[in-house]
Amino acid sequence: MSEQGKQIIAKMASQLAPTQQNKLVVNGYTYRETRIDRRAEVAAVTAGLPTVEHVIEVGYGDDARGWQELLREAGPLEFEPVPFDHPLYVLFSSGTTGLPKAIVHGHGGILVEHVKNLGLGWDLKPGGRLLWFTTTAWMMWNALVSALLLRSSVVMVDGDPAWPDLAQQWRLAEETRPSVMGVSPAFLMACRKAGLAPGRDFDLSSIRVVPIAGSPLPPEGYDYIYEQLGPDVLLVNGSGGTDVCSAIVSGSALQPVHRGEMAGRWLGVDATAFDVDGREVTGELGELVIRRPMPSMPLRFWNDPGDERYRDAYFGMYPGVWRQGDWVRFSAAGTCVVAGRSDATLNRGGVRLGTGEFYAVIEELPEVQDSLVVHLEDPDGGPGELLLFVVAELDDDLRRRITTALRSHLSPRHVPDAIAAVPAIPRTLTGKKLEAPVKRILRGEPAEAVASQGALAAPDALDAFVRFAQGARTS
Repeated sequence: MSEQGKQIIAKMASQLAPTQQNKLVVNGYTYRETRIDRRAEVAAVTAGLPTVEHVIEVGYGDDARGWQELLREAGPLEFEPVPFDHPLYVLFSSGTTGLPKAIVHGHGGILVEHVKNLGLGWDLKPGGRLLWFTTTAWMMWNALVSALLLRSSVVMVDGDPAWPDLAQQWRLAEETRPSVMGVSPAFLMACRKAGLAPGRDFDLSSIRVVPIAGSPLPPEGYDYIYEQLGPDVLLVNGSGGTDVCSAIVSGSALQPVHRGEMAGRWLGVDATAFDVDGREVTGELGELVIRRPMPSMPLRFWNDPGDERYRDAYFGMYPGVWRQGDWVRFSAAGTCVVAGRSDATLNRGGVRLGTGEFYAVIEELPEVQDSLVVHLEDPDGGPGELLLFVVAELDDDLRRRITTALRSHLSPRHVPDAIAAVPAIPRTLTGKKLEAPVKRILRGEPAEAVASQGALAAPDALDAFVRFAQGARTS
């Protein structure tokens, strides 16, 4: 655990009511063939929770303890009524825009949103089964657990979902027979790029619905799903976030699927796009906003006296109107495309460009494993500098083909000023690219001030950008 993580735990502990509590912990886990011992981290967290009276350590693997061993004696289930806004759990934002926010969600709002989202959006039914690989650091884990509200079962995936190979999740689907299988766009496009044919190699006939979330899905991803799973499968592409722990825009069993787009505003969500002056726009990119409250908006941020950070995060740009922080385009028909984070949107010659459209072109090139694009604005009003970073064996030929692809598929404005190779693209634990933190690093800010290492899938992925920034400042 990082020092920052320990400090967060200590602050949270200091605000807890002085009541006795029990703590259920797991002492380790297995990743591929390696056993990871977490007893030191468990001790550090426990030390920061002075109200805990009993720590119940559940072993992992061969030394696992059964549930019955933890029960001293059986008794009737007891349910304690709580207010609608009683705190349920604290979720941490993914860290794509900086240090994670500690978001406190309430019982009632989450219950309403998840029953709506899973039941009406994903068409999950009693007796159904949901498979969606997620870490406990992503809001999709909370959604996965909520399948139990609909009397559906869940498939719990442990370890590396891409081991022993990329086909493991499809193999698991054949074995467990889910009715709903959720996947991330990054996983789906990686399978497509690797030439996997899960519809041919596995029996996936149980899957009726495929929800998609986590990042923009290019049109080719839609084609791939229907090529592999057939025309009767429902692809539900949605976008929301840890902030509301639900969807803001989405498809559903009640709407047609539009290639490359989301079906529209999600049920009960007054979402639209605003320009910088707070005017609603259609047919052009704008800030994704919510004009009226929805049940699962956070109760507050933890350790946020006076709710100052809360108000600034969501209502600082448009007073009284929630700004999600995504860049979106709604069509006249109500369908929409999320182009990426608005704070990572590129302002190129007065024209705003979404980062998602870059990646849809660049990552189609077989040599490019991953990519990230940022724009460093000129404070004096000049064109600034558009920088593209790729995970690839970069040479002059690949540079030329990247440039040609961006110019022909998008526009000359999309051609970067410089292309550089890096060992890895920094992503959160949920697979989102850290565009805004990278931009801040390139502006000279220290990495530890813009991103939490504990929120990164690969903690050292920012190192190459720090070196790039240092080289640029000294050259």
